[in-house]
Amino acid sequence: MKNFFLKSVLICFILFSCSSENENTEMPAEMVDVTTNRQPTGSSANDLLSNTFFKKLVVEIGYIEGFKPSQTAINNFKSFIESRINKSEGIEFITKQIPATGKTTYTINEIDEIEKQHRTQYNLGNKIAVWALFVNGKSSGDTNTKATLGSAYFNTSFVIYQETINGFSDSAFEPNRTVLETSVINHEFGHILGLTNLGTELQSDHEDPQNPKHCIEEDCLMFFALETGQGMVNMLSGGQVPTLDAQCLADLKANGGK
Repeated sequence: MKNFFLKSVLICFILFSCSSENENTEMPAEMVDVTTNRQPTGSSANDLLSNTFFKKLVVEIGYIEGFKPSQTAINNFKSFIESRINKSEGIEFITKQIPATGKTTYTINEIDEIEKQHRTQYNLGNKIAVWALFVNGKSSGDTNTKATLGSAYFNTSFVIYQETINGFSDSAFEPNRTVLETSVINHEFGHILGLTNLGTELQSDHEDPQNPKHCIEEDCLMFFALETGQGMVNMLSGGQVPTLDAQCLADLKANGGK
């Protein structure tokens, strides 16, 4: 049995400031204005949630060779997005394999460099694009008592430490891997959508004062306990992915979402 003390898990580290494999059909990154996809986390929440300007969402999933998320987790993520955002021209998923990097740990700057090299989908015309990267190895911020599972680091970018997720799931007293994957992905995308009080305005007082940018409700997807190993085990013990509570849903609806 693994030591739960060593499994204090940090799902999200926020920087405040389905299709199968497809070839890139967009213009090279140097020919588009990539700065619109390199803004603070949560700043594009309304653009993602509403149908006012951007009519279509493209989600580009890049994964290091051997660390592709499960198809069920991808399907669950797509369902989560479809239930929350308004896009009259639909949602498209693109997946692409990235060659092994030889690294075992990653800084956010190194994650950013991978994005710069391999991301092909950017905001263009009435299309808004999101980049989701799944990597081997772990975060450089991990310690003996804390491990990072995911990080939303730009307005349309987040990373999932897939190897770390694999190590924290599917063994005795651990969550089901697909449930854990889905929970982490949805949690990080929740921050991209501006939750909690991270670009999507609060409609009620439910931000946790002790754990900013998280919901105070214990059964909510955005509750901070998802960042601790024991809390994660407790929240996922029923084998279900946590959902957004009524207050987070009200925030999203007020900002253009469903």
